[in-house]
Formats: sequence, structure tokens, C-alpha cells
Amino acid sequence: MPGHAAVVAGWGGAVPERVVTNHEIAARLDTTDEWIRTRTGIRERRQVAPGQSTVDLAVEAGRAALRGGHADALVLATSTPDQVCPASAPQVAARLGLGTVPAFDVNAVCSGFVYALATACGFLAGGIARRVLVIGADVFTSLVDPGDRTTVPIFGDGAGALLLRAGEPGEPGAVGPFDLHSEGELAELLWVEAGGSRHRVPDDPHEKFLVMQGTAVFRQACARMAESSRAVLDQAGWMVGDVDRFVGHQANIRILQTTAKHLGLPSDAVVANIDRVGNTSAASIPLALADADADGTLAPGHRVLLSAFGAGLTWGSTVLTWPELS
Repeated sequence: MPGHAAVVAGWGGAVPERVVTNHEIAARLDTTDEWIRTRTGIRERRQVAPGQSTVDLAVEAGRAALRGGHADALVLATSTPDQVCPASAPQVAARLGLGTVPAFDVNAVCSGFVYALATACGFLAGGIARRVLVIGADVFTSLVDPGDRTTVPIFGDGAGALLLRAGEPGEPGAVGPFDLHSEGELAELLWVEAGGSRHRVPDDPHEKFLVMQGTAVFRQACARMAESSRAVLDQAGWMVGDVDRFVGHQANIRILQTTAKHLGLPSDAVVANIDRVGNTSAASIPLALADADADGTLAPGHRVLLSAFGAGLTWGSTVLTWPELS
């Protein structure tokens, strides 16, 4: 019976108009264009305009993924909601004209989109919905200390979306299986200390900004993404040689390249748009998929491995065969 698999039926992406180049950052911080490019692979990133928010970007990406269609549930992956309460997903659903559909946020930071995909697949497999819109959207520049030369060059803002429909496990576009994990004991490697229920008001203004232990995060990301990728390939019955495209979380080009090397994937299998958009957190994988489909890097029939790693710590992977999308 239909409904036992989630099948990709549409995609969309959205980035703010404002482009922030490495040269602009270097003009105000102790860094250079070369330093940023050689260590991250990033040339430029996008930043929201004053008054523009996560919901705004999510609506734009979601509308593109729907392309005039409809969804009867919405899952929004974000760690930068418009407000702490309520969740941002119901506002997105309302602005997309979806009516009173179930809509909620998932916060697994940079792994959020993979977690949201898994959640949507459960909705479809359980018959709770027939078409689920999954959006990853973040305005991560709102969490970055503008004077921090370590984090400012890395992060950008954006949103990406996939529309999933109920379908058959073997058809093109079917998503899964999944491999998902977390390690909360390492949360302080990448976190924002203040603003939650434990530490509501910062004692120091810097406590409201993201803190990242870069070297440790790099090592964890490479190891965990490779480990998770192997696990999900084994579940899917795929060999490494079956993978046509590797779409990893766009955190750092060296993380993508190192993970691919650990897996034994050729460099031309790695999909990367980090040079143009930076690290957009939960938006990075769907934005990379959207860009790759648009420029022909991703073609119907390609076997695709998705893998992400983020704060929490959280990480996870899944696979799909890319479908023909009009």
C-alpha cells in the first residue's frame, strides 16, 4: 500500500539578498580573505536585512517547494526561531496558506534537517499525513558575536525545503533508512550559554553568543559523519561505490573532503555550495540539494548520501535516489 515510504516531490531554497564577502569581514576583524578561504572554503555568505527573520526565509523556501501544491503537515528544523515561544512552524504554515495543519519546530541545530526528515517520514509511514513539507531555516548570524573572528566568517543565513509525499519504498525519491545519534556530554563544544531556562539573562553580554571549540568540533564532525554514513549505507544495502553524490552539512569544506576521504568517496562526488552561502545550519543540506539540482550537479537517478553533524552534539545520515522533479 502507498504510505510506507516518504518520496521527494519538490524542493526550494531561499537566501537573503545581502552578500557579505570575506573582504568585508577582513576590513573589520583581524583576518584575511585567504585565511578564511583556505581554512573553511567560504568566499561569501548571506545575511538577513534588518527586520528579516527565520520565518520569512522559511516561507520563501517552502513556497518554492510547494510550487502551487499543498501539504497537510509541516516540520521546521531551526535553532533560531523568531521567538522562544511559540514555535515558528505554525506561523510559516499560516503564511503559506496551509490552514490548521499540524506544524512544529525541531531543534537539532545543524543536524536538524536530517532529524526533521526522519520525523516527516514517520508521519507518512503512520498515515498521519499524505504530504509533509520539511523546511530547514536559520538566521545563525543572530547568534554570532560580531567581534569573533572564529565564528563570524563561518555562518550565513538561509532556508531550504523538501516536500515529501506518501509513496512506495522502491520508487525514485524514496527517503531512508536513517541513522541518528546524540552525545549531550559534549554539548559545551558548541553552544550558547545564556537565554534558556537555566541561564535566562546573560551575566556577560558575550554569553548570548555562540561559542565553538573549533578543533574538537572538526574532529568529532569528521568521525561521526563517516561512522553514521557507513551505518546508513549498510542499512540501505549500498556499497560506497553506489553513491553518486555526497551531500554533507556545509560546515567547512575540509570537513566535507575529509569525511569523503574516510568513506573512500571520490572528490567529484562531494556536493558543496559552502563557498557561496557559508554554514547555514539546518538549512545547509536542503540548500545544497536545491543548488545542485538547479545547476545539474544532481540529476535524476543519482544515489545520494546525506549526512549532518551539529551542536548537541547531534549527527545523522540518510539516503535517497534523486527523482525527476519538474
